[in-house]
Amino acid sequence: MSENVVHLRKNTDPPADEAAVTTLTVVPDPAPTKPVPLWLRSGRAVRTIVTHETTKTTVRAVARHGLYTVNGGRIVARRTWDGKTGARYERMLRAAEAAGNYEVAEEWEERLQRFREARHRRRMDLLHSPVDVAKGVGVGVGMSIGTLVALGVVMAIHNHDIGDVITPLAATIDFIGMLIRIVQVVWGPALAVGPLLALLALWAVGSKQQAAPAWALPDNVRNSEGEPITPSIVVKALRDLGVPALRKAITEMGDAGASMLGPIRIAGCGVEVDVTLPSGVSTIEVQNRRRKLAENLTRHEHEVFITIPEAARTVRLWIADSGALDEPIGPSPLVTDETVTANYKTGKAPWGQDLRGDAAELSVYQRHLLITGRSNQGKTASLRSLALWLALDRSVEFWLGDLKGVGDWKMFDGIATRLIQGPTDEHVMQVTEMVEDAVDEMNRRIDVRLTDPNAVFPPLIVLVDEAQVAFMCPAVDEDKRPYGGSKATSRYYMAVRKIHNQGRAVDVLMWQGTQDPTDQNLPKLVREGAHTRASLVLGTESQSRMALGDKAVDDGAAPHLLRQGLDKGTLVVASDGIAMPKGQSSITVRTHFIDDDPAAEVAARAKALRDGVTTLHVIDRSEDRDPLADIASVVGTAERVRTKDVLSRLGTLNADAYGGWSFIDLKRVLDGTGAEPYKSDGVMVVGRDRLARALANRDGDGSASALQ
Repeated sequence: MSENVVHLRKNTDPPADEAAVTTLTVVPDPAPTKPVPLWLRSGRAVRTIVTHETTKTTVRAVARHGLYTVNGGRIVARRTWDGKTGARYERMLRAAEAAGNYEVAEEWEERLQRFREARHRRRMDLLHSPVDVAKGVGVGVGMSIGTLVALGVVMAIHNHDIGDVITPLAATIDFIGMLIRIVQVVWGPALAVGPLLALLALWAVGSKQQAAPAWALPDNVRNSEGEPITPSIVVKALRDLGVPALRKAITEMGDAGASMLGPIRIAGCGVEVDVTLPSGVSTIEVQNRRRKLAENLTRHEHEVFITIPEAARTVRLWIADSGALDEPIGPSPLVTDETVTANYKTGKAPWGQDLRGDAAELSVYQRHLLITGRSNQGKTASLRSLALWLALDRSVEFWLGDLKGVGDWKMFDGIATRLIQGPTDEHVMQVTEMVEDAVDEMNRRIDVRLTDPNAVFPPLIVLVDEAQVAFMCPAVDEDKRPYGGSKATSRYYMAVRKIHNQGRAVDVLMWQGTQDPTDQNLPKLVREGAHTRASLVLGTESQSRMALGDKAVDDGAAPHLLRQGLDKGTLVVASDGIAMPKGQSSITVRTHFIDDDPAAEVAARAKALRDGVTTLHVIDRSEDRDPLADIASVVGTAERVRTKDVLSRLGTLNADAYGGWSFIDLKRVLDGTGAEPYKSDGVMVVGRDRLARALANRDGDGSASALQ
């Protein structure tokens, strides 16, 4: 027994002195460790054995092969029952009636009636078959015996032995006896092996059909992804979607739901199938379960797209091959084919590929454009690829405002008449004034159209990238009018609204790219004024509705379900300028990516088509102008420019100073400078070299004041 240790200090003096009081300290021994009960140790061991991976694998294997045999028997029994009865016809009949396809129902009813008549004839024939069989056996036995006896007579005559008459008959009897003995020997083992062979056959049927629960299947089957899409897989995925009415309807259908499906068609890097939902099931119930449907189909969520076609109570499923959407789609035709041309009115831009693998081409004719999405997802690249294609049409003029200002649009120097690059408030002011100038140009064209209804104008594309910077700009002008915002006094907002309202009719178009749409950085009237609306990945469904509109999202458009960083360049487009299946209001496009160097090469081809465009980088509205220097600047590097084009470029440079100029004003400034207009190929032009000499001579003799 364990003893306590007692430390005792004894003092015989009176207890007056407190320090001398006897002290007693008891230090107990550590408590002994209690032994683990046997039942607890056994429980832990059992739990370890039960939860061990080998045990789990063994249990799954035993359950799997046992269920293969049981369910194989069910499959064979069902097949036998279907073959002997009209159950198959009745199932198809009920399915056709449930789908409302009464013509097909009548056809299956006729087939069922023909099957029953044929079965009745077979049963009636069985009533007479015993007599016929008996007659046939009697005749056959008699003829066989007669033949054997005749053969014996021939042998007896030949061998001169009367005993040979029965030799063939005796041999036949001996042979039959041998067969009986063989059967007697084999019969016992056959009775033992036969059931085993039958079970093996049932197991083979169940194994081929994978007739076991998912938890019991092997890992390579249970965890497999990307298995081919078959009608049974689609129906099973819909049945297990968690919609009670849908599950009940599929269970009650005689064909187990097969009549709901249209043909499964190969569509690009996936397949497409239309599903007609039974009564009582709404399309929105399927749309809201996209992730679960994808998982039931052994796909990721981004690999299944659900849209609403034209047919009522129908959803269209597009199911990608596993991993196919992570593969690149290849370079743009603008890069690979130097012969590609553009036509603003009749052409279509090669933008990318849709999910079916078909070329996605966009018409930009008289359509305002809006592209939005999260940062660094390919918005500028998508917008730039359209502009690069359209730049190959030399009749199109570009006014460009890049409010990011990192050089994404630098290759348009020499293509765009105006190019403003930078993120500051000053750049926003410049861009706002550029858009307001476009409004003035639009109004001028409208005035011309009033006097000449047949007047035709060159297309003017006013493109603003990172437009949210303009809408959020806090700067105000000298009249206290804000440049940003979405009020009636907001300059940028009102200018864009005016172009949206009337610009299309005179080919003045507004293209904008913006990030993360909200009511503050992308006002409702502005986003709804665009004819072509496209969205990259977004964060929420409400943003998707802002970007594409309620109609597109209600019909299945879901840019908020795209993957951040993984679906760069993938756009959901709502526009009548792009081909899409009938009944759909949006389409998903994987756009071609054109990097900076290939973009510069395409831009160089566009510049070669144009006659020395001088790009204005800053809008200068000061009153003190140098006309000769301005003329030289708009002529630029071109050897000569028509006087008509010089006047147009001067008006773009400064509408206040040169907007009302005519040929007479131009000639007045150039007369006496040595750079007077002259004829070349029958048209009046202004020469670059002459202007350079005139400027050099003027600067040398200080006669600049004479040109004012």
